[in-house]
Amino acid sequence: MTTPTALFSGQTPLAVRMRPTSLDEVAGQRHLLRPGSPLVTLADPSATSPGAVSVILWGPPGTGKTTLAQAIARSSGRRFVELSAVTAGVRDVREVMQDALNQRDLYGQSTILFLDESHRFTKAQQDALLPGVENGWVVLIAATTENPSFSVISPLLSRSLLLTLQPLSDDDLGMLLDRAVADPRGLAGAVRLADDARTALVRLASGDARRALTALEAAASLATPAAAHDGAAGADSAGDGHEGERRGDAAGDAGPATVTAEHRGDAAGDEPGADADSDEHDARADGDEREGEHHADAAGDAGPATVTAEHVAQAVDKALLRYDRQGDEHYDVISAFIKSIRGSDVDAAMHYLARMIEAGEDPRFIARRLVISAAEDIGLADPQALQIAVAAADAVAFIGMPEGRIPLAEATAYLATTAKSNAAYLAIDAAIADVRAGGFGRVPVHLRDAHYPGAKRLGHGKGYVYPHDSEIGVSAQQYLPDELRGRRYYEPKPLGAERDVQARLEKIRRILGGA
Repeated sequence: MTTPTALFSGQTPLAVRMRPTSLDEVAGQRHLLRPGSPLVTLADPSATSPGAVSVILWGPPGTGKTTLAQAIARSSGRRFVELSAVTAGVRDVREVMQDALNQRDLYGQSTILFLDESHRFTKAQQDALLPGVENGWVVLIAATTENPSFSVISPLLSRSLLLTLQPLSDDDLGMLLDRAVADPRGLAGAVRLADDARTALVRLASGDARRALTALEAAASLATPAAAHDGAAGADSAGDGHEGERRGDAAGDAGPATVTAEHRGDAAGDEPGADADSDEHDARADGDEREGEHHADAAGDAGPATVTAEHVAQAVDKALLRYDRQGDEHYDVISAFIKSIRGSDVDAAMHYLARMIEAGEDPRFIARRLVISAAEDIGLADPQALQIAVAAADAVAFIGMPEGRIPLAEATAYLATTAKSNAAYLAIDAAIADVRAGGFGRVPVHLRDAHYPGAKRLGHGKGYVYPHDSEIGVSAQQYLPDELRGRRYYEPKPLGAERDVQARLEKIRRILGGA
């Protein structure tokens, strides 16, 4: 059996060995690789520096930021310098800029500077990039997993093109896996990838090429020892056949030493069929030998090991969950969670709740958002919603995780399925807008505080009608300032419990309107 040397050909990870050597090999990101696009122009060895612009590659891990930069480096005739923001400092950046300036002025050669993890650079370090980028000493390719709007300084953003990379599709990931299995740089055909294993790897990778290839390499290493063990067992069986053959040879060698010509003659005379029996025995021996050789060849030609879904499950126990508690995913997922509740899609809300829980999101943060949702999106359509959300927050703080997921799920289900109204939310925002715009006046005299000495002399509280003295509990008097008299902010909706509020409010406003 062929030894799968590609699996053990060094410590270089499969994902690194399989990096494309040109843009044609890059999987996905077709929207960035159209003819004439900035990246294609950078990779064109015949392109001149005035046509090249600096770019910032923004995307999740494993989508090809480093791959694109290195493919451009191999394809273009430009000098390529790579820095990592994790280890490089201002001094390193200035040295690169000076070398790039010298290369341009002395040899007419442009320099591509690839800056990985650019979001880790401080403001001072990013400032050091500006002269070289602005004056064209370098063409900058910066890679970041965080939103450049928050992690890259504005002057550098304005001097660069922002290109967004998308997670790889299932088809792209499948193609990468197939290539890695067959390519000499990868596993070189040392294993065969079962369909269910391929599907599992694609699903577990969640659009991350590096994770897909890393998981493939781990699963292949699990499959190979099993195949080697099976091959060894087959070889042992073939060895037993050769052992029998050697014993047969030994017996054959011993026979002629004890049989004389006289004995042979007597045997021939006494048993006419002896020669035929001997010939038949020799034929059987030859057949057994050939069969043993056939089994040995079969053991040697068993073929590559098969990576199964079970191997994948052993290598990767959990799907990749993209979530950064300080980054975009944090805000995107919580936004989708609240909008799913608002849209009454309880299943989607549960999904996003599960993503946050599995990613280790602070449960108190989730609980606070539920309380806000209950007040903002449900309001008086179901006054109990706020009580349930607050109770869930208290329960989470009291019992902690992982059991805290249960009251969170209960509150999520209740809020998503109950009646909705944002009337109170809209009311306070409209009132605040008027106040900020100067739409306010003095408090009516009869509503002013009359408890301090001298207040009555000023007329405070004069004419105020105590509502509880009325039979219906509502007194016809003015409450808003004169400038806002008749202004309405709260407009209840005919939904849930707010339907009753709407009917009651219409009666109240008719009474107040007569003041």
